[in-house]
Amino acid sequence: MDLVDLIQEKRFLGQEFLTWLWWKSEERGGTVFLPGRGDITLVFEKHMLLEYGEGESSEKLVCSGLQAELQEARTGLQVGKKLEQARIQIVHADHEYNFTLAAALMEFRNVRLPKTAGSESTKSNDPEETEGMILERIYLFEELFRLVNELFAIFLQLRVAGDWQEELQRIRQWVSRSAKPAGG
Repeated sequence: MDLVDLIQEKRFLGQEFLTWLWWKSEERGGTVFLPGRGDITLVFEKHMLLEYGEGESSEKLVCSGLQAELQEARTGLQVGKKLEQARIQIVHADHEYNFTLAAALMEFRNVRLPKTAGSESTKSNDPEETEGMILERIYLFEELFRLVNELFAIFLQLRVAGDWQEELQRIRQWVSRSAKPAGG
């Protein structure tokens, strides 16, 4: 099995993670507990991409709008579409990260890092100051990756544990409660 086939076969894991993450973000009103860090704010924003089927028979559904207007995405989940991409905001330790996460490769896109004193200052000719700003941005990228990896680790622990079926049942209840019937 080559790498492309393996990615295709395992993409469901990223899709399940995104769906679980969306559910977790709404379970406690936008707050998710991370062991060792405490509560973080996690909000799914204006843009989601759902997919159904494979190959040429694949359908894509792009949903955009305010969080409350993502009803179409919820309905898509209810009819079997898989969450493939979502715009997410994470706030932790006074830092706000905005990014799009693509499920298949757990790929970060359109990352907007927090504003910091270094990033807001005017361009400097001082090489040490420039180096400091670059190192700060690298740190912020690494911190975002750590936060998402910690969330993914929690998901994986649940996914392989015996209580996954209970968690899955709670997610299904959330999907069916939050999706309005067609035409409603």
